[in-house]
Amino acid sequence: MNRFDAKRRLSTLVFAAVLVAAPQTVRPQATNPAPGQVPAAPNTIVSPTPHPQATPEEIGDSLSARQRYQAAIAAYQKEPQRSASLWNKIGIDYQMLFNAKEAQHCYKESLKLDPHNSQVLNNLGTIYASMKEYGQADRMYRKALKFDPRSALIYKNMGTNLLAEHKYDRGWDAYKHAIALDPQIFSDSSSPTVENPASIQERGAMNYYMALGCVRAGYTDCALQYLRMALDEGFISRKKVAADAEFASLRNNPAFQQLMKEEQQRQ
Repeated sequence: MNRFDAKRRLSTLVFAAVLVAAPQTVRPQATNPAPGQVPAAPNTIVSPTPHPQATPEEIGDSLSARQRYQAAIAAYQKEPQRSASLWNKIGIDYQMLFNAKEAQHCYKESLKLDPHNSQVLNNLGTIYASMKEYGQADRMYRKALKFDPRSALIYKNMGTNLLAEHKYDRGWDAYKHAIALDPQIFSDSSSPTVENPASIQERGAMNYYMALGCVRAGYTDCALQYLRMALDEGFISRKKVAADAEFASLRNNPAFQQLMKEEQQRQ
């Protein structure tokens, strides 16, 4: 799936690095997995040039890969029979068009046909999160983990959702699970993302815990990026960062030292 241009498409409050932090949907492969089965490469897309005898679904896949979501939906809707996978694809494209109501409907239709699909449950969770229905989102993520307990992406989405509810300890625990399963989960930008509706204070908390996740995974630049945002949003002070043992590995880093110097001058 091509990178979703968040800076161009989002006008509401989002994470400054939305491609890393925001809840992510999962697009299935062109071939439909068996019920309950997770594809080995869920973000794989089809070629942007379909065969002349392509089916409506294949044409839709090609259009969606080029971010022509409205045209993709129109193509998908010409398919005479809609599978669980097809409903999910239509839902994702509606979500990319910020039509949460239609996306939610499509995900629910998909789950009627394949109720154990962890990817669709995750995607429905991102819809509830975007609507600030955090309890419902948490329920979807937990249900998804029952069918795919080793999904770093679902743990990351669940962690972000818990942080939005101010459940910081539980959110950080979910992030740690995500890191343990995939140390590169915080740098993944291959999945389409959705807007994060959190307040400035909530985003500050999320950015702080994202910084913790990045530093533990060994991503210095990522950690500094989120740490700067957490400081800008007032969630944590320079003195607390300087004294926090979690960031001890950054203390000799020139960029970290410059950040601390800038924060001191601002106070």
